[in-house]
Amino acid sequence: MSELILSLIDFEEKDLAQLRLMAGERKLITKAELGGEIPDEVWENAVMILGNPTPDQLKKAENLRLLQLQSAGADNYCKPGVLPEEVALCNATGSYGLAIAEYMVGVTLMMAKKLHLYRDQQFAGVWRDLGPVMPISGSSVLVIGLGDIGTEYAMRMYTLGANITGVTRTVKEGPPFVEKMATTESLDELLPEADIVALALPGGKSTTGIMNEHRIGLMKEGALLINVGRGTAIDTEALTKALAEGRLGGAALDVTDPEPLPVGHPLWNQPRAVITPHISGGLHLRDIYEKLVVRCIRNVAAFTQHRPLESLVDRKTGYTYTKE
Repeated sequence: MSELILSLIDFEEKDLAQLRLMAGERKLITKAELGGEIPDEVWENAVMILGNPTPDQLKKAENLRLLQLQSAGADNYCKPGVLPEEVALCNATGSYGLAIAEYMVGVTLMMAKKLHLYRDQQFAGVWRDLGPVMPISGSSVLVIGLGDIGTEYAMRMYTLGANITGVTRTVKEGPPFVEKMATTESLDELLPEADIVALALPGGKSTTGIMNEHRIGLMKEGALLINVGRGTAIDTEALTKALAEGRLGGAALDVTDPEPLPVGHPLWNQPRAVITPHISGGLHLRDIYEKLVVRCIRNVAAFTQHRPLESLVDRKTGYTYTKE
C-alpha cells in the first residue's frame, strides 16, 4: 500500500473532492469510507492525518509526517512520547473564534442579568425579584489569553460598552478596541479591578492553575469568571468554595477539572455556576466547519507541495509559531 492521507473528520463530499485534488498522487481515505474501523495497514501508511487520533492510534502511524488537528488546543499532543519530534503538528486555531466568543457573550449576559437564576425560579414556579444586576456598559473586562477566541470576545464586549484589558504571555500591542495590554505577571494587580474575568487559554504548564486559590481570592466581590480554554486553568476546589461563600457573582464553565465534572460534584447544584459540556466549539456552528475545511485544504496542499505549513504548533508552549 502506498502513502496515504487519512481523514478522521467527517467532511462533506464537495470538500472531500477539494482535499483529494490537493492530495495529488497520495490517496485520501476517510474513516467513514472504512466503516469506522481503520485497519492497521492504513495507520501504518498514513503520512498525514486530519483529525484528533488517540495516543494508541498514533503508535500505529509509523510513517506519519504531519498531524493536522481538528481542535485549536494541541496540549494533549505536546506531551512527551505522544508524537515523535520529527512529525509536524498543526492545529485549527482561527476556526473557533466566532463561535466560542458568541458563547462567551451569551453566558456573560446570562450571569450579569441573572437570567440563569430566573430560569431556575421558572422551573420551581417562583415569581420573585432577584434585585440589582450588573451593567455591561462601563464594566471592566479582563481577557486572559488574547488569541483568536479572546480577541473575538474582547471585540464584542467592547461594542457593548465594556472597557477591555488584554493579558498575554509576552508584551505585545493589542487591537484598537483593547484599552490596556498586560502580561500574566501583572494578574495579581489586575484581578481586583475586573468585573468580568474571561479565560481563553490553551493547556500547558504555563496555564495550569493560573487561577489558583490566591488569585480567585483577589477577584472583586461579585465578579464573574468565564472559562472556555482548559479546565486545568482554574483551581476547581477554590472556585467551588468562592461560589458557595457568595464572594463571586457567578462562573460559566464550558471546561472543568476534572472533565467531565463528576456526578455529585457540588458545582452541579451551585446556582451561581453555569456549566456546559465543552460544547462552545466543536462543530456546533457552521462557521467552524467552513474555516476548518479551508485550513485542512491549505495544509494538505502545503504538505504535498513542500511549502510552509499554517498553524504549526510549538510543542514547548502549546501555541502556534504565529502570533497568538
